[in-house]
Amino acid sequence: MSMTLNTDYKFPDGFMFGASTAAYQIEGAWNEDGKGENIWDRIAHFHSKLIQDSENGDIACDSYHKYKEDVALAKDLNLNFYRFSISWTRIAPTGEMHKLNPKGIDYYNRLIDELLANNIEPLVTMYHWDLPQYLQDLGGWVNPIMVDYFKEYAKVLFSNFGDRVKWWITLNEPLQMCKGYSISSYAPFLNLRNTGHYLAGHYQLLAHGKVYRLYDEIFREKQKGNISIALNTVFFLPKNKESEEDRETAERANQFERGWFSHPIYKGDYPPVMREWVDKKCKSEGRPWSTLPTFSEEEIKLLKGTADFYSINHYSTRLTTHGYDQNPVFNPDGEYKTSIEKSWPVSAAPWLIVAPEGLYELLVWIKKEYDNPPVIITENGYADDGRLNDLERIDYIKSHLNVTLKAINEDKCDIIGYTIWSLLDNFEWTDGYRYHFGIVSVDFNNPRRPRVPKASYQYFKKIVTTKKLNV
Repeated sequence: MSMTLNTDYKFPDGFMFGASTAAYQIEGAWNEDGKGENIWDRIAHFHSKLIQDSENGDIACDSYHKYKEDVALAKDLNLNFYRFSISWTRIAPTGEMHKLNPKGIDYYNRLIDELLANNIEPLVTMYHWDLPQYLQDLGGWVNPIMVDYFKEYAKVLFSNFGDRVKWWITLNEPLQMCKGYSISSYAPFLNLRNTGHYLAGHYQLLAHGKVYRLYDEIFREKQKGNISIALNTVFFLPKNKESEEDRETAERANQFERGWFSHPIYKGDYPPVMREWVDKKCKSEGRPWSTLPTFSEEEIKLLKGTADFYSINHYSTRLTTHGYDQNPVFNPDGEYKTSIEKSWPVSAAPWLIVAPEGLYELLVWIKKEYDNPPVIITENGYADDGRLNDLERIDYIKSHLNVTLKAINEDKCDIIGYTIWSLLDNFEWTDGYRYHFGIVSVDFNNPRRPRVPKASYQYFKKIVTTKKLNV
């Protein structure tokens, strides 16, 4: 597709710009003021070799103490909203709601009030991968009891913060969380293969549904907020656009990776192609039942219609053809083999391949598949080595906002917001501090954790301020 800059287009009135972070990645203060242990605390302290640089989030950006500096940076950017996540173990150290931690609740009240005092809307993620270790010891997301634990946790959040928070994400990237149960790539680093993969997804979906219905029943009339679930969305394009098999394979891959969570919410039940292929695979293996669980009629009704907007985290794209991928990150049940175009640039993080045309195709796909729901891009960003003159990140932002403008203006996609990942350089999970995603640099060798805006910060500020794509 043509990559001509759409400099004549403006973002529509009311379009929101934001920046995104997550609790474990920036807060630090891992055991202060009554916070309990989560699964990343456990991994980082007892199995540090699972993290590339053996680092941890004990201090990270120290945002627990420096949150006012972070809000000031967001204010200077003229952001409409700031997306952050709440640490479950700050609210309830074990994850059980009968014993709350007032100091943790106070912290998030201070952060929310500071944002609102600066005319910045809080967009709050309830769960960004940092499950309380006690709940993991009970089985974590493969145990159905998690559905009700999560519902009770959400009730506490709505009760304490919902008078001021009008934008909620229940779960961040449930697909990635599932990989922590299937291929040992994220905490809790279990190797339960696709049995664990699908169970974790199933109960995360039901947890999301129960929280949405809870909000409807008790809080929505008074609080008038919006709720969604943030889905990570590698977009899959056919390797050969002329090949019907490749087109079918790409669509199957998109259903396995994204339809898995979208289809139950927008259409009811799992995607038919996913059900067909997983059931077929399980039968061929001689299994007595399918590894993909089945929703009851009651659960289908619970889930259908439980998103007020479509939330996507998008970084990269892959080409697909029928086969089995060498990378265990991609689901073998779907039988799709991935590759990239040689012309696509590779970021410092080798998985992040720059292909903005994939974001464009994704936005159009969402419009067609789910009847043009309002969309917020809740993460989009670029990894480098931390340089302040981060021209590659500027190119990445420019190219991805360019195709977003195209989708809005030419395809009439209902895109209402864009969020950069991330406001700050931070702890990047199993990559530790090797890669930098921030538009603000953080010096992790300095105990004061000073912040320095990068070139991309100034560039993004121009876009946010003018609502136009500046060349």
